[in-house]
Amino acid sequence: MSECMAHLHDSLPPDAIVTNGAGNFAAWLHRFYRHRACRTQLAPTSGAMGYGYPAAIAAKSVHPEREVICIAGDGDYLMTGQELATAVQYGINVVVVVVDNGTYGTIRMHQEMHYPGAERTMATDLKNPDFVKYAEAFGAFGVRCERTEDFPAALQAARMAGCPALVHLITSAEDIAPNRTISGLRSN
Repeated sequence: MSECMAHLHDSLPPDAIVTNGAGNFAAWLHRFYRHRACRTQLAPTSGAMGYGYPAAIAAKSVHPEREVICIAGDGDYLMTGQELATAVQYGINVVVVVVDNGTYGTIRMHQEMHYPGAERTMATDLKNPDFVKYAEAFGAFGVRCERTEDFPAALQAARMAGCPALVHLITSAEDIAPNRTISGLRSN
């Protein structure tokens, strides 16, 4: 994730607007993406999951000349991902990178820290759809990315799609936050 967010920084223009919802996935964005201009970050306060994608659509509606990218966790995106229909209907060409680790990461991290052991975690595992097929079902572009080295090409394809686009970025729940792993939390 750190390399993907650094690539995002290196490839986007300085006035690009980057949005996100709430979750551990956002920690990589905030740590490894450097905003280079004012009014380029839209992010929630107080843990508002699902904020990033509608915010991206709104930002692109207000600033159609600027590139807009949303970084969303899988659980985060599932809260408002149906707004892909709005983006397609109105031709609002934003890109969303869905960071899919198959879990509500922040909740899982706190369960692991406060109640160690896999048998003590509950209601955090997600059964996700195929997000590429989900995007295509709405008439958007979708691309799956399973390896860090494939992220630049996947992001470029999404940016050049000419329609709303989704990058399905597969990650591991083991890497629960920057510099934190589930194994490490369990060993403390």
